[in-house]
Order: sequence, then structure tokens, then C-alpha cells
Amino acid sequence: MSFTPLGDAIKSHHGDDSVLKKQADAGLVITAAETVFKRLYSDIGEQARPQFLKNRTLTVACSSSAMAGEIRLNQNKIVQAINDEVGESVVDRIRYLS
Repeated sequence: MSFTPLGDAIKSHHGDDSVLKKQADAGLVITAAETVFKRLYSDIGEQARPQFLKNRTLTVACSSSAMAGEIRLNQNKIVQAINDEVGESVVDRIRYLS
């Protein structure tokens, strides 16, 4: 028995622009962002929680303004790391809430 990757199954049944495909992709980005934050900020990674992706902007809830400032200063590095983790360019910028 072989398994079809979820992305391939969605694509074959709903096309590239379906709402379901976009939601599945957003879920992958959130997971990748969590991984990147833990890797880059192992001691304070729990202080930044990726929330959702909309219009290529990742929204992150921060526990403090200091963490939001850290994300702002390193936004390009974080975005690149997330895109590398996902394997394609899906995030352009980060919006942070503190």
C-alpha cells in the first residue's frame, strides 16, 4: 500500500488555488516557523508563537516588546530560514503582536 502526500492529493482534487490547499500550506508554514524560532532562539523561543499566515505575512504573537524588537531586527534572517525550512518562498514579512 502506498500513501499519497497530502499536498499532492489536495492538488489533484482541488487545484493549486483552492482554499483547502492554502490552509494546508499555511499549516506547514506555522510548523516551519515554530521550528525556526526554537532553533534561532532556543532559550526564548517560547516567547514567540506563530499564529497564522495571510497574504504572505506571518503573524507572530510575542510575550514581550523585547521579543517583538528582536524579531523586527532579525526579520530578514527569520523569513529566509522559514522559507528554507518550507522549501519555497511563501513568507515575505513578519507582523508581530506584543
